[in-house]
Amino acid sequence: MPSILSDAFQGYPVEPHHPMHVDFKSVKELPESYVWAPQQLEDNPSSGNFHGESVPVIDLHDPSAVKLIGHACKTWGVFQITNHGIPQELLDEIECAARNLFSLPSQQKLAASRSPDGISGYGVARISCFFPKLMWSEGFTIVGSPMEHASRLWPHDPRTFCDTIEEYKKEMKGLAGRLMWLMLGSLGVTEEDIIWGSNNNNNGGLGDCSNVDDICDALQLNHYPACPDPERVMGLAAHTDSTLLTILHQNNASGLQVQREGDCWRTVPPLAGALVVNVGDLLHILSNGLYPSILHRVVVNRTNHRLSVAYLYGPPSRVEISPLKKLISTAHPPLYRPITWTEYLGTKAKHFNKALSSVRLCVPIQGL
Repeated sequence: MPSILSDAFQGYPVEPHHPMHVDFKSVKELPESYVWAPQQLEDNPSSGNFHGESVPVIDLHDPSAVKLIGHACKTWGVFQITNHGIPQELLDEIECAARNLFSLPSQQKLAASRSPDGISGYGVARISCFFPKLMWSEGFTIVGSPMEHASRLWPHDPRTFCDTIEEYKKEMKGLAGRLMWLMLGSLGVTEEDIIWGSNNNNNGGLGDCSNVDDICDALQLNHYPACPDPERVMGLAAHTDSTLLTILHQNNASGLQVQREGDCWRTVPPLAGALVVNVGDLLHILSNGLYPSILHRVVVNRTNHRLSVAYLYGPPSRVEISPLKKLISTAHPPLYRPITWTEYLGTKAKHFNKALSSVRLCVPIQGL
């Protein structure tokens, strides 16, 4: 579905106004373009009652998995899963594919750069355009077939990389669909509660998503190199995802941090074979605000290179997303207006982390 997702990302800034890259392998001192101001890096102190809590880890074979997922979505907006059905061999293969890509010489990687108005290809983090400094990372985005850009990286043998990517996306799409129903099921929502009708239905929800082939998805390979001065840089700045949900595989190097409202930043430790699942902005809208889309960032360190692979799962780009009717009542009116992913990404391009607030409805206080 490359054309559909391309439409969804139209108008979303893709490149910052900075020199695009440095050769991370040869850097001995930090370039000024990567040095963040101390106030941008500070760890906000905790003001909530979250002392000692950690991101939940849920075994999908647990008979209470639906209940546990619901609690994790409501209280965290993120959790880790085990026994998810993705073969360890495939996780190893996708990690190897990412490592092989980012180990290439800089000029070879730049040959597969995404175009200024494009989505797929090699480049800096998409959210870099919202910040005055660059992030200590590099990425490779894949929408649809990876062949075009892979052929520029490995002109004589792109097939191994492409086969791994295609297999991984296929497995992730199946898992993401399963997780969506577990997450919605924890709210008491069933398939019968969702009207698989036109975009103009008045029932709220996902609109016409009955065909799983219409689902929009993308794969994001990330590399956070070891840094000579990690306390002064940011691997990936704080943001929420514009997806329904995101599934993340991370290697054995720490760096991912999440923050609930009123809490400090907390590290999501890498667990062998586990995957990180986080609620995106669109699932927050679907749940009528019951599930928070989690703020997250990545920090780097002096010795370890960190790799991650994010699977981004969203609806067809032109289907309107709105609070599910089953979750709406007189006491709980809809908090958000209907919006398509295409429209929401345009809103995110303008308002970034305040995008959800910009599409929130003015709900009158009960009794007034």
